[in-house]
Amino acid sequence: MPVDEPLYPVNLVVAGRACLVVGGGRVARQKVQGLLDAGARVTVVAPEVDPEVTALPVAVERRPYRRDEVAGYRLAIAATGDPGVNQHVYDDAEAAGVWINSADDPERCSVTLPARAQVGRLTVTVSTGGHSPAVAAWVRDRLVAQLGPEYDQLIGLLAHERDEVRSEGRSTEGLDWRAALDSGILDLVRAGRLGEAKERLRACLSSSSD
Repeated sequence: MPVDEPLYPVNLVVAGRACLVVGGGRVARQKVQGLLDAGARVTVVAPEVDPEVTALPVAVERRPYRRDEVAGYRLAIAATGDPGVNQHVYDDAEAAGVWINSADDPERCSVTLPARAQVGRLTVTVSTGGHSPAVAAWVRDRLVAQLGPEYDQLIGLLAHERDEVRSEGRSTEGLDWRAALDSGILDLVRAGRLGEAKERLRACLSSSSD
């Protein structure tokens, strides 16, 4: 059953943290790759593991899932295609307070995984709460098609200015960053006029702090 309750969006920092993937097929490989892209330390547990999974930098244990072993991980993903195994992993994760996603099995999830894409430092995610992953992926692709490298440059520009404000001992919270973004600086960045974009950003932020 898809999730009808309001979801609380969050980006998990899994870099260097232990994550478990139960299952060794095509779907498991996709989940493993996503975790590796985020820097996680991944262990794969399954009686049979696809060669494409074993070729990845993961720990592989070719065996059935053992009850309660999920407790040693920060995040778990069940991608077995077997509702019974998914149920065991879900029950153990819930008991241990570990976040769990079961691929194509919303009833056994405490975490849903949105369709996502990375554009430089910009992460785009779209979720339908499990109602239609196809729609989520379709909307994501439509959004990403409009995002070029200028957005990563824009992020860098604002991040640098934010650090400058902090280095002066000032708070960044009271500054009208939205007004600055609405002032056309993206067009300047897109045109390669970074110096002008920086000047306009500073002017906007200065006026908002008066």
